[in-house]
Amino acid sequence: MNNALIKTILPPATIGIVGAGQLGQMMAQSAKEMGYKVIVLDPTPDAPAAQVSDFQIVADYDDHEAIMKLAKLSDVLTYEFENADENTLDEAKQYSELPQGTDLLRTTGNRLNEKNFLKDSGVPVVKFAEVTDESSLKKAVEITGYPAILKTVSGGYDGHGQMDINGKEDLFAAQKLYQGSRCILEAKIKFHAEASVMVTRAGNGEVVSFPLVENIHHNHILHTTIAPGRFSQSVHEQASEIAKKIAEKLNLFGVLGIEMFITEDGQVMVNELAPRPHNSGHYSIEACNVSQYEAHVRSICGLPIPKIEQYKPAVMRNILGNDLTTARELLINHPEWHFHDYGKAVFKPQRKMGHVTVVGDDQEKLLDTVAMLTGEN
Repeated sequence: MNNALIKTILPPATIGIVGAGQLGQMMAQSAKEMGYKVIVLDPTPDAPAAQVSDFQIVADYDDHEAIMKLAKLSDVLTYEFENADENTLDEAKQYSELPQGTDLLRTTGNRLNEKNFLKDSGVPVVKFAEVTDESSLKKAVEITGYPAILKTVSGGYDGHGQMDINGKEDLFAAQKLYQGSRCILEAKIKFHAEASVMVTRAGNGEVVSFPLVENIHHNHILHTTIAPGRFSQSVHEQASEIAKKIAEKLNLFGVLGIEMFITEDGQVMVNELAPRPHNSGHYSIEACNVSQYEAHVRSICGLPIPKIEQYKPAVMRNILGNDLTTARELLINHPEWHFHDYGKAVFKPQRKMGHVTVVGDDQEKLLDTVAMLTGEN
């Protein structure tokens, strides 16, 4: 009996992906393993996902004609990043299924919308306020206090489009940000750790969550993920309950990444939402019975998803820029590494070029073996 809440789409149907970076690449690999055909749209020829897909449409993400072409060639559409054009995707739904919808993009693609959604859903978040000019910034500071962080409401990632507001002396410099874009001011809190959880729903609407993981950032970019996170049972339970609440409120299909703060007293607060598989979920490829990418494909295609089980502890380490060359050279000495090279043609500082995952019983030893990547040990 088929109890799916959305249309069931079976192989060898075609999945169209807007975006062809590394997340799209691993999504496409999972889809191909299951027997689906994959078409991607991306302005960069031979982008990472294109290398493992059946066909690439080389076009900008907001190219109306190209997205309509993608929709007509696909049985189901998905996206691998937040900045897809919602209006064009709405129109594309006349040609192809779009289980994630566009309301998810409108919520998560705007930080103010996202924070208001979380607050209205009863999910713990930091104090925040909208900033559009000097007057609203001063009022926002009264709400958040110092220190705070000013962010553009849309765009920006890995630390771009934001600045610290530590005191009155920073208010003048902040005008460069809010004069160019609508902004949100968020209170900075003291936290014990940063964490995240991936959540999705099966075709019948059942919420399926991955383990809560612990994240270490360097320069606002994810550096290392420890799975499962080294937290109390209470913290893991809070995160799972929050993930379920958000998934149900959003009527979620596809994987959602939920970034969290864990406070000193063991409370969980949500920082941001990502409407697609997340960097910190890479470990699931080797460490879980179902990866976040297979779960995403199963969800958008209306298929069942088993309860997620993590077989053993794991550590994932991002490889940035020219560290990829180092990683390739060290690979011969590390049979324990699960090595992922995204196949990007251009090396840039702080650009995610690949990752390494290690799986084993001792997380400290796992951390040691990935630290060797750049001679940190």
